Order: sequence, then C-alpha cells, then structure tokens
Amino acid sequence: MKHIVSFVIKHIPRKYLQLFAHHGAKIMSLGYLGNNVECPVCEKHYKKFLPYGRKPPRENALCPNCLALERHRLMWLYLKEKTNFFTHKNKVLHIAPELCFIKRFESLENLEYITGDLESPLAKVKMDVHDIPFDENSFDVVFCNHVMEHVDDDIHCMKEIHRVLKPGGWAIIQSPQDINREDTFEDPTITDPKAREEAYWQSDHVRLYGRDYGKRLEKAGFNVIEDDFVKSLPKEKVSRFALPSGEIVYLCQKQA
Repeated sequence: MKHIVSFVIKHIPRKYLQLFAHHGAKIMSLGYLGNNVECPVCEKHYKKFLPYGRKPPRENALCPNCLALERHRLMWLYLKEKTNFFTHKNKVLHIAPELCFIKRFESLENLEYITGDLESPLAKVKMDVHDIPFDENSFDVVFCNHVMEHVDDDIHCMKEIHRVLKPGGWAIIQSPQDINREDTFEDPTITDPKAREEAYWQSDHVRLYGRDYGKRLEKAGFNVIEDDFVKSLPKEKVSRFALPSGEIVYLCQKQA
C-alpha cells in the first residue's frame, strides 16, 4: 500500500489527485474498518488511517473519507478550541483550499467563504498569492497552508495576506519545517527536480524553512503566536486523532 501511495503522489498531477483521489481512498477504506482512530473533521473512525507521503509514506496519516491529513486534523481542533471561527461572523479567504475543509466551511452560516488558487480546480477564484485580487482590509480570516515553500517570493506573499486582512484579523499560514535547522535554506541555483527534492524534501519546493519561520512571517507585518497546541492535548486524544506531535500552529495577527 505504501509503495502505491508514494507512486501515485509522485507521478499523478496534483490537480487530478484533488479531483479524484477521494474516490480511490473510499474504496481502500474498506480494508481499514475499525475504531482505533477517529477523524475530528468528518467524525469517521477506522482501524488506522491510510499511509501518505513520498519517501517513505507516513503510516496512519490520511483519512480515507475526507482526506484530512495529520495537520488538517490538528488545525480543525485548533479552530474549534482556540478561535471564534465556528461562532462569529467572519469573511474568510482560503488559499489553496483543502478538500477536507471546503464543503464543511461552505456550510457554516456564520462565514462568507471564498476559495482561491492559481491552479487548483477546487478553488472558485483563480489568483496568484503574489498579487491577491482583493482590496486591503477585506477579510477577517485567511488560511494559506503549504504554499509558501512553492512561491518565488515568500515574504512578498506573506505581505499580500497581511494587506487583505482587516485590522484585528488573523491568518493561519503553515509550511513544512525542519525544526533541526535554525535558518531557512533556499538557493535559486538549485533547479533540477531531483536536487530540489534532496534539498527541500520535494521537487516543486524552492526553500526549506527552519526555526526562523515565525520571524519571516513577522517581516510581513504580523504579530505571530507560535502555538505548540498539540502538546497541550491529552496523549489519548493525540493518539485517537493521529495528530502530528511536532507541528507548531502559526497564528498570524494583524494589529487592530
């Protein structure tokens, strides 16, 4: 199973995975029936989650029903337990929207919910995060996860998110991060896909963030809270939901 997942992720274009992967995952879920793990996003439970990732795929990672990964399950819990996202009137921009969230966020009556992306067939607005096509001070909340490692100028893109947020608004901007590295590594001379995969973990990445990620977000004007939220949760909950043990939630606030 792990070899199949790794092959599919590496060789099938992302836009097709976004459109059709959930059908295949639901078929595979028949072999994972059980009650050892539970997805807090869709509330389905399984013997374990599907493996996911490139090399090697992570065990117990992908919910076969809604396609929530570890980081998505953590974000869902964070939004419910530490924000007003589900209860207050919020205008939301979701950049590179994840399938597991879209219909659920669209169904919330308290949200005005807009999705945007340059290539994703799931997004309603075609947009480049280097030049977000909305006026400044437009949104209460912005989500932009696992995008900054792909863009040419990440600080500029972070500034664009800051620009479209209303004063007092907030964003969650997550990226892959090597916590063993102090400083972000990027080298524009590395253009070969295999070399990029070696340097940045993935062939379409252009940088690998280190522990300075929060400082880079601060350069864009944000007040950044680096929330080690998962460590505040009971071990039983972390295990039940198969949460990522080392992921920090970067809550980025625009000064009121």
